Amino acid sequence: MNPEEDRRFMALAIALGARGLGRVWPNPAVGCVIVKDGRIVGRGWTQDGGRPHAETVALSQAGSAARGATAYVSLEPCAHHGQTPPCAGALVAAGLARVVTAAGDPDPRVAGRGHAILRDAGISVTTGLLADQAEAVQTGFLTRIREGRPMVTLKLATSVDGRIATATGESRWITGPEARRMVHALRASHDAVMVGGGTARADDPALTVRDIGVTRQPARVIAARTLDLPEGGTLARSVAQAPLWLLHGASAPDAARAAWNALGARLIEVAEDGGALSAPALLAALGAEGLTRVFCEGGGQFAAALLRADLVDEIRHFSAGLGLGADGRPALGPLALAALADAPRFRLQDLRPVGPDTLAHWVRA
Repeated sequence: MNPEEDRRFMALAIALGARGLGRVWPNPAVGCVIVKDGRIVGRGWTQDGGRPHAETVALSQAGSAARGATAYVSLEPCAHHGQTPPCAGALVAAGLARVVTAAGDPDPRVAGRGHAILRDAGISVTTGLLADQAEAVQTGFLTRIREGRPMVTLKLATSVDGRIATATGESRWITGPEARRMVHALRASHDAVMVGGGTARADDPALTVRDIGVTRQPARVIAARTLDLPEGGTLARSVAQAPLWLLHGASAPDAARAAWNALGARLIEVAEDGGALSAPALLAALGAEGLTRVFCEGGGQFAAALLRADLVDEIRHFSAGLGLGADGRPALGPLALAALADAPRFRLQDLRPVGPDTLAHWVRA
């Protein structure tokens, strides 16, 4: 065993797995690299829709060269029979000599069983290599398994003084074309794009991924308690182009439900709380549907509700070099903070220029 070699191949497996983000839910985005005599003989990542799994792809590529080789897998191989046989069994059948994994799988159907199958077959198993890096990629999947909800990324695009529009509501465009293109890439790396009903009514957005060559669109999730959305708007006209999920309350009128059903939208009823949709119930419903990563694009009231409920896992904040003043519209609605210590805190992960703008990546403190 060469520690540096192990780290290099595991880093590759993790990077390969990340290619599946936004495309493999409800499954995790796993990568696998098979190495024999210092040479890669097979590699793969979880394919669109969640199968085939990374190990299956890599083993198919490796063929007979897998016998006696080492497999580097970014998450513990599955141990249960689903729509495909367990990957742990496939690794045993292929005659691997050693399996190195980055992180364990907390799914109760796996949770150590994958490693146990390998060890019981006489395969050497090393675990925990580059675990932090692997778990960062798997945050969405791990959050759904552990907390029953998807990971939430909150996107903000503001002026330097934190405004998202002028006093008259003009907002196109605060940030430049490079930032807008990156937003499309971020949408593509998530299972769903989500906005509140107010944003859907005011902006009439498409919320699709455009101009970067994707073939699998994320689901579009609109939180609209009473389904008071324009039935002739962009979202309604594009149901065939990308899935449209409408989260609503019990108070949504039957006529509105029937109209949106007829248009092809998927309706999901969630609990209400104080005249609004319950943020925890909303995310629990999305987790139950299998979503692991949700990209929230506002608006300010909806974003504040998620922050108040401590349901935001990371923030992607695009900031443009212009000021809109105190009469501009703020990025966040009221948080009802009694003290500074009550404010949600995030840790800066990365800061980079994007054209004339900047992008700050913040994660839970």
